Amino acid sequence: MPLVIHTLHAAPSPDLLNEEWIVVENTGPGPLSSAGWSLEVGKKGQRPHALGTLQPGFLLQPGERMRLITGTASKKAQGAPPVEEGMKNYHLFLREHVLKAPGLVLSFKLKQHLVASATFDPNAASGIAAA
Repeated sequence: MPLVIHTLHAAPSPDLLNEEWIVVENTGPGPLSSAGWSLEVGKKGQRPHALGTLQPGFLLQPGERMRLITGTASKKAQGAPPVEEGMKNYHLFLREHVLKAPGLVLSFKLKQHLVASATFDPNAASGIAAA
């Protein structure tokens, strides 16, 4: 699949949901629609936990990146989301942070088919463990 997870950025504090995000990129030749993708997390070897479905989702053109922010833009108590310079923000409206522990596997699926996944490593520059 042409979707690549580039960055898993953990927030400095669990309550700053707008400072936790995932950067994805369309590396394929055509546009990708995220409508209906589910976001799941879990430890390797364990059944993942579904966080929700991207509705209405967004459209990624070839070579385009999107920043998926855990929190809600209007909630100032959740911190300040990054400025949309060169990359758009898409808020997930989740109630708690996602990147809780090293080794957590984050996956995007479409009707049980894996679209992209990455393993969280807070010590890596991108937040993604080496494969």
